[in-house]
Amino acid sequence: MTARSLLRSLALAVTLLCSSIAHAQLFRAYLAVDGNDANPCTLPAPCRLLPAALAAVASGGEIWMLDSANYNTATVVINKSVRILAVPGAVGSVLAIGGPAINIATAGVDVSLRNLVIAPLPGSGGTNGVQMTAGNSLTVEGSFLSGLTGTGIFVSGAGLKVVDTTIRVIGSGHGISIWNGARATVTRAVISSNTQSAIRVEANAADTTTTASISGSTLEGSYAGLWAQSLHATAVLKVAVTGCQVDRTSIGLHAESSAGAPVTLAASNNLVTNTTVWGIYVNGTGAKAWATGNTVTDNVYGFVAVTNGAFESAGNNALRNNGTDQFGTVTVVPMK
Repeated sequence: MTARSLLRSLALAVTLLCSSIAHAQLFRAYLAVDGNDANPCTLPAPCRLLPAALAAVASGGEIWMLDSANYNTATVVINKSVRILAVPGAVGSVLAIGGPAINIATAGVDVSLRNLVIAPLPGSGGTNGVQMTAGNSLTVEGSFLSGLTGTGIFVSGAGLKVVDTTIRVIGSGHGISIWNGARATVTRAVISSNTQSAIRVEANAADTTTTASISGSTLEGSYAGLWAQSLHATAVLKVAVTGCQVDRTSIGLHAESSAGAPVTLAASNNLVTNTTVWGIYVNGTGAKAWATGNTVTDNVYGFVAVTNGAFESAGNNALRNNGTDQFGTVTVVPMK
């Protein structure tokens, strides 16, 4: 081989290496209905499916879906920080096939999903919509999760933000499930679950504090609008629900401590109606509900406190037309 040939070969190798690195470090990768996964996932040459785009994009980058189409053929595994969104006017679909539609189980990652439709492929054994069992944070914004047989969004031990999103579960899962040290905010969401809770907040891990703040949302057509429960003596729960409509559930807002851990429910300015059991309920030593400015009407029971659960009212709640407006001890504590 001549010196010139050697130099050309080296130059080609360097070019290919640089090209490979560039592809792996794209800040923004693109998907399109006519894309090809052999492409570099750039705007002129987009890819077709999410796994190819995830391989091409750098940690902290973005994946844009340019067309209305489905963008996966199996569970999408996300192991890096990334933002995935469908552009305005496009419907980016991710199907639950043989498991969850999207699975996140990598410590420290921040994942954001925007303007997506997540649903099961009929007959494929799809379960959950999005699940994060390890990671730093998950954001779901402007999305529609429908027809799922498992849980819509499941997060354990991470931050969760859900905004302007509709979740409809038809199987045995919850709309949103928040577990063991998770920190969640849910804003302007519409959530229902056929047989379980619209929102479930639960802790069974020692020395954890799980928090959830739910505002401006509709929790409907479920077994429970909110079910918050601690199962361990040192697993603390703190939940706030404000400005929400809770309608056509068996249970409206439920707070329970099964092992004596502090569980607090702050309920303010909510409408709780048409439940077949109770409106706002607190159960167990360590559990406390604080209610202010709520309208609780047309339920079998309005306010309920049992098994040493503490229920405090600001005295400005409207309890009307319930079978029993108040059951157990509800203490009026004026606002300071």
